[in-house]
Amino acid sequence: MVRMLRPSAAKLLFALALLGLAAPGCAAYRIGNETLYAPDVTTVYVPMIESDSFRRDLGERLTEAVIKEIELKTPYKVVGTPDADSVLVAKLQGERKMLEFENQNDDPRALEYALTANVTWLNRRRQPLAPMNAIPLPADLVSITQTATMLPEPGQSDASAQQQAIQRLAEQIVATMEEPW
Repeated sequence: MVRMLRPSAAKLLFALALLGLAAPGCAAYRIGNETLYAPDVTTVYVPMIESDSFRRDLGERLTEAVIKEIELKTPYKVVGTPDADSVLVAKLQGERKMLEFENQNDDPRALEYALTANVTWLNRRRQPLAPMNAIPLPADLVSITQTATMLPEPGQSDASAQQQAIQRLAEQIVATMEEPW
């Protein structure tokens, strides 16, 4: 024998069943590229990147490239004050230009332009946010090197190779902000 429920009780039971199906569960689910980044960080402060190089404006150009990459590829907002949720500090440790190929007259045909930066990403309590790296460095310091090939023969200049290396380095710095899998 099947007992019939009152209409108000049936509606309540139906609403509870819908609520149970619609509830995502206990965990906070994230969708899209937000799953790659820390959920407790919304703002990032990027101070001017220092440079040990004798070349002018390398730190400023790298700072600009890093800020653009953060705004473009992450859900974070770059702010101009140090009281942000996190601080991304970087320092250009060095740059070098090495000969890769030359012709029989010792004219350079391909040069490699390399930039090395040390990067630290800290949260508001100044604890490291970046994943631990297998390279034997201090726990909060990650060293990143990026290169670009300069071909003087077709007319590529020092400045264009330098900008290519800066852009690649900025992409790699922002990639370190992703959470480990």
